[in-house]
Amino acid sequence: MPENVTEVTAAGIARLAGVGRAAVSNWRRRHADFPKPVGGTETSPSFALPEVEQWLRDQGKLAEVPLRERVWQQLAGHPAGAVPALFHVGCALLLVRERPSAWREITGVSDARMAGVLSLALNEVLAARFGPASEAGRAVHSPDGSELLPSVPLLRGAAELAAAAGVRETFEFLLGRQLDANPRQYTLTPPGLAELMAALAGTGGRPARTVLDPAAGTGALLGAVSRPDALYAQESDPDLAALTALRLALHTDSAGCALAVRTGDTLRADAFPGLTVDAVLCHPPFNERNWGHDELAYDPRWEYGFPARTESELAWVQHALAHLREGGTAVLLMPPAAASRRSGRRIRADLLRRGALRAVIALPAGAAPPYGIPLHLWVLRKPDAGPHPTPEILLVDTADTAEPASSQSGRDRLDWPALHAAVLDAWRPFSGEPGESGETSETNGAGKANAAGETDGASETSGPSETGGTGETGATGESVRFRLGTSRVVPVIELLDDDIDLAPARHLPAAAAADGPAELIGVRDRLTKSLVLAGRLTPPPVEVSAPARWPLTTVGELARAGALQLRTGGSGTGTGPVLTEYDVLGSTAPSGSLPADGPHEEPVLVEPGDVVVPVLGGGSVARVIDDATAGAALGRNLQLLRPDPAALDPWFLAGFLRGTANNRQASSHASTATRLDARRLQLPRLPLAEQQRYGERFRALSAFEDALRLAGQLGGRLVQGMYDGLTDGTVTPK
Repeated sequence: MPENVTEVTAAGIARLAGVGRAAVSNWRRRHADFPKPVGGTETSPSFALPEVEQWLRDQGKLAEVPLRERVWQQLAGHPAGAVPALFHVGCALLLVRERPSAWREITGVSDARMAGVLSLALNEVLAARFGPASEAGRAVHSPDGSELLPSVPLLRGAAELAAAAGVRETFEFLLGRQLDANPRQYTLTPPGLAELMAALAGTGGRPARTVLDPAAGTGALLGAVSRPDALYAQESDPDLAALTALRLALHTDSAGCALAVRTGDTLRADAFPGLTVDAVLCHPPFNERNWGHDELAYDPRWEYGFPARTESELAWVQHALAHLREGGTAVLLMPPAAASRRSGRRIRADLLRRGALRAVIALPAGAAPPYGIPLHLWVLRKPDAGPHPTPEILLVDTADTAEPASSQSGRDRLDWPALHAAVLDAWRPFSGEPGESGETSETNGAGKANAAGETDGASETSGPSETGGTGETGATGESVRFRLGTSRVVPVIELLDDDIDLAPARHLPAAAAADGPAELIGVRDRLTKSLVLAGRLTPPPVEVSAPARWPLTTVGELARAGALQLRTGGSGTGTGPVLTEYDVLGSTAPSGSLPADGPHEEPVLVEPGDVVVPVLGGGSVARVIDDATAGAALGRNLQLLRPDPAALDPWFLAGFLRGTANNRQASSHASTATRLDARRLQLPRLPLAEQQRYGERFRALSAFEDALRLAGQLGGRLVQGMYDGLTDGTVTPK
């Protein structure tokens, strides 16, 4: 066995072969020639990748390992670990982009020789992009030949993948896989939020040219800046700082954008003292007690007051202001408690009085981790030295952008285009920036402004499509609509009380109350219709009989016989909607979207008559795809069963898959989740005509279920609206 061979786990083998982990376990038990473990533990062994590939080919289970999977498995099984391997890949890809001819020359020699020559070439490229290696705090070190030698096969494969998919896309794909595989190690800023923060940081309708992120993380915020002249980043984790530096270098043009990424504790050891920029974007760590309170008591950055030990976020706010030029903008993601904690009220008051804090924007839950909390965006401007008019602040509440029901909860469930429009349509008129049409009117796109300066972001528009991410369509074909948010320009004097509470929800009308009694009447009418429909669809009384003793088959046997096809979702790039597991569980329209970055891979598209089942959670759910959903890509944690209509009725298939006993015997239990193996699900062997009889009954049950779901949503909205109306006086007890 060669030294430093790439190892792969059972999960990696399953990904290579396109099967479940249970299939890999069966192969190990049934085939004496299956490769022996070369590492790992008894409960989680690892295998040599070359041996696994050869065994899969010999068994006819794999014609060829896809290049992107081979590269990922080489990276994940790297003897030094995935993070150092990814760092080497990023360095090599930067060389491939900056000096392609040099890369071609280097790869023409043996691996041992290539490692030494590559080290010299990387040293030159990294110095040209990030400054001399001796520069204090430089995030990217130059790897030597001994470090690079185990990575040479990986680097050759990564360069081959980049030739087909693009340099930046290849690194984004591998970095994304690493982040997905280790979600607890990293705090991520979702792309939609990063784009919104970058748009808010623009001045005069133009993107900021020089931007600093003092808590750079994975570099998502700086990566969202359009055509910058200079990017500055600092990150305390050395490994993450190096990956972020390479990500930004591959994202930007070396000739058009200066790039400086430093390692270190930003608050204790600022890597850019004296630097002023057009904009600061920051997703700081929340609720840190050990941020330097004791040693930084006399720091000149605390212009608005010395933050309490429990107010680390206000330390980051003042650090951002200290790095802005006059008139520059800072946008920070903040926990909602920072807007109302009593320990921070004096600093909040000074930020308001001096006009530094310009807007507080309440986001819906699920916008960023922690996903269960509705976070805030603070938009700040560095005041200039001249006289200022009486300051005002913009308060925006978008908490109702997302559907409040459980079917819409969780991460990645937001309608980001609608959220962007609601926030920017309120911010741009307030800040004097032109809107989409170049207007600077005070009501540009934000609804009519009343005498109190209030605006309603949803009052003038009908909102998104009825099947979009901001509504639910039930069996009646009706859609439940939700508000895009409200905003109000508030004189600072109104907020300077004992609490200095800046939470937008405390100063804006509640959404249900703003809708008024007329909206509640409409909800009640739709609820009445839905209840009538549910009553009409209620199943008739059942006839009790002895349990049937049908001959049974399994989904796996049907797949081998060609009666149906099995496909797994979760990969693919491009454009178009994605059917997610939340959509299947909630019987809603496809709400996800395909990633635009990464090596091109065709997604699995659903067709009418397909049956889709979630593989996690242990629930008995199956969805038959209709014409309205057809064409969407199959999302993660979903399995598709495509029956041959000459052999299987789709509603018959979906109905029997939902049986409780069927799901129990086909499910396995891990430490944190229940996983369904669809191949083990059982069906009776019945003639097609008999299948169709059952299928019609199952279809009627599905329609009844949809009517009940819609009635529940409408009923919940009516009840809450009545509570809100009675408590604010817009509805009387009559």
